Amino acid sequence: MAVACVVAVSTALGLAGPVGAQTELLIDDPNFKPIPIAIPQFAGGGQLASGIPGVVAADLQNSGLFEVVNPASYIQSPDALQAGPRFEDWAVINAQALVSGNAIGQADGRTRVEFRLWDVYAQTQLTGYAYVTTNDNWRRIGHLIADQIYKALTGEEGYFDTRIVYIAESGPSTRRVKRLAIMDQDGENNRYLTNGNDLVLTPRFSPNSQEITYMSYFNNRPRVYLFDIGTGRQEVLGDFPGMTYAPRFSPDGSKVIMSMAQDGDSSLYVMDLSTRRVSRLTNTPGVIDTSPSYSPDGSQIVFNSDRGGSQQLYVMGAGGGGATRISFGSGRYATPVWSPRGDLIAFTRMGGGGFQIGVMKPDGSGERILSQGTGAVQEGPTWAPNGRVLMFYRGSKLVSIDISGRIPEWVRSKPAGGASDPAWSPLLQ
Repeated sequence: MAVACVVAVSTALGLAGPVGAQTELLIDDPNFKPIPIAIPQFAGGGQLASGIPGVVAADLQNSGLFEVVNPASYIQSPDALQAGPRFEDWAVINAQALVSGNAIGQADGRTRVEFRLWDVYAQTQLTGYAYVTTNDNWRRIGHLIADQIYKALTGEEGYFDTRIVYIAESGPSTRRVKRLAIMDQDGENNRYLTNGNDLVLTPRFSPNSQEITYMSYFNNRPRVYLFDIGTGRQEVLGDFPGMTYAPRFSPDGSKVIMSMAQDGDSSLYVMDLSTRRVSRLTNTPGVIDTSPSYSPDGSQIVFNSDRGGSQQLYVMGAGGGGATRISFGSGRYATPVWSPRGDLIAFTRMGGGGFQIGVMKPDGSGERILSQGTGAVQEGPTWAPNGRVLMFYRGSKLVSIDISGRIPEWVRSKPAGGASDPAWSPLLQ
């Protein structure tokens, strides 16, 4: 999936015009409105010239931060845009931002794809890049372009050039087949990673590589695997009879943290992946400690525990000890996951006959419920790598939501049968 060449595209067109207020999106402003953006087809003809802008438009539209202007209203043609925008043609249809581009075949069979992002108000170019790639990689080029536009207009890193690993479910309820599957973050390019012969559960992505852990029941015993998505290489991390969830990686990918049950207790353990040495982090008789997740700097761990009598969230140092309770709302708390930005912890809350997905600050303050679920189970939040968007599963569907809570949820496409336990990848390399 590698992109052969990426180069910045300067303002070589040399266009000039009146200076206006630069288009920007203040996404934390409670009164924000999505930016109207025009994304016409690229010049050059063929599948890439129409397909790539379609991917860009879908990514930006589905983020909830942009509103794609109806292409039927576009006045200037893609070919005419190559000489530079006629900004008055785009201002009249209320486009604040404009994307132009081309896709030109090369002698070696690859295609050079170029795009430019324009501020219609200021009549200036905001950014531009060119990519040289094989033609079967066109969807990824669209995601890369969408990431550049997202960053230029919001100031935050994009998250479109990523993948989701999840559990794909099929078959009757009495003989449910669960396979490990992966897809692009927009639901495309879905494929299976396991054959369904063994039950698989709770995949987790490494934060800095295209590697996952997952748990599989081999001969009815829980076994944890490491799986390299790029090479397909798989290795056994170990057999863990008391484990109910797959481990999570540390931020540097050198360790995994897990919960294992022994003699009626469930405690937290950490394994060094280079030595396979396992160390115990919690040891409180009669207590269930589970679902651990590291802070981005690796110094702290959030987990849920019933040590106080009910299932709540706690934070402690990465070496264990000194756990502090941070959840105090009604109901029980589970599946905490620390944001990649370190500013929030996502969680599942259960109570009042339903399931909620929410976020809180690491000290427990500022708790907000983002999604209510009264008709179906919803849990298992996972963060986009920019810490802006959450995905979780509701019933048999994967759902994503912006942490502002102001942007409508987006149900991701999935194969027939069902999907659960999503895990978001880091940005592809």
